[in-house]
Amino acid sequence: MYTLQVTAVFNSAPAVMLLLRSVFFTFLLPGMVTVLIPYWLISSGGAVTFSNHGPIRYFGWPLIVIGAAGLLWCIWEFFAEGRGTLAPVDPPRHLVVRGLYKYVRNPMYVAVVTVLLGESIVFTSTGVLTEAGIFIALAYFFVVFYEEPTLRREFGESYERYLQTVGRWLPRFRSKTT
Repeated sequence: MYTLQVTAVFNSAPAVMLLLRSVFFTFLLPGMVTVLIPYWLISSGGAVTFSNHGPIRYFGWPLIVIGAAGLLWCIWEFFAEGRGTLAPVDPPRHLVVRGLYKYVRNPMYVAVVTVLLGESIVFTSTGVLTEAGIFIALAYFFVVFYEEPTLRREFGESYERYLQTVGRWLPRFRSKTT
């Protein structure tokens, strides 16, 4: 059934345009935050690095891979289920509550921070670590003051139920003994 859904998505011109917009915004937004800015910070030579601990640096690679995979999964869900992109100017038309969104309301931001933390470890860069801190602070304010009010207006009661059951940044674990 999932194959049929994917095939149907790619068989229309609007879907192809949506896919192209999704790719464009992926390179523009998380691409800038996880690739261009860290590259600039690391290559500028002005960024302070913490001591190079050899093999410990390799612990950052799983974080980068997990974060990138999570980000791409979420972008796909916005495209396939939400019929929109990750950009605020072209948001999903349907509330996305499956995939990683079943567990956390903002998995894309969590994924980006995970990539940045991995990069800070791999490249032993305090500049990238600082970027991760600044990013999560900005994401927090953006989510609280723009995204959540906008989603409340757009999706109403279904979003309110979603708020009650899914955590903003971390999964909520509830016991089944209620």
